Amino acid sequence: MTEAAAVNAAARVRQLTDLTNRLTDSLTEESRAFEARRPQDAAASLAGTQDLANAYRRESAQIKANPAAIAAAPAADRTALIRATEAFEAVLSRHARAVEAARIVSEGLVRTIAAEVAGQRGSPSAYGASGKATAGDGRAVAFNRQA
Repeated sequence: MTEAAAVNAAARVRQLTDLTNRLTDSLTEESRAFEARRPQDAAASLAGTQDLANAYRRESAQIKANPAAIAAAPAADRTALIRATEAFEAVLSRHARAVEAARIVSEGLVRTIAAEVAGQRGSPSAYGASGKATAGDGRAVAFNRQA
């Protein structure tokens, strides 16, 4: 391969390694926020994380489609990319567990609130002792089982 191809491959690998590290750092911070039961802190960085994730998805798809594009990169650069990817996958797994835990807690809160509201309404009855229809509770509650 030419020297230019090697330089381009090395630059591309370093760029993908940097992108992977930034995405890993962002997911780590979000995971910490979820684990600290402060999802509102994670929400502040959500748009940036999504942008990084989209860029990572595009770059990794291009590399997967054309592995020769980085074949000329030095072994040390490719090894750094592999290590960054392994760290990313570990953090991604941790992040998924934290998000799932937050989802379960949120759904539990919604169920509890819905049950409390339904319990306070009492049981509906169509007619009272006088034979007249009783006034019902005009409030409505919707409960969706998905968060």
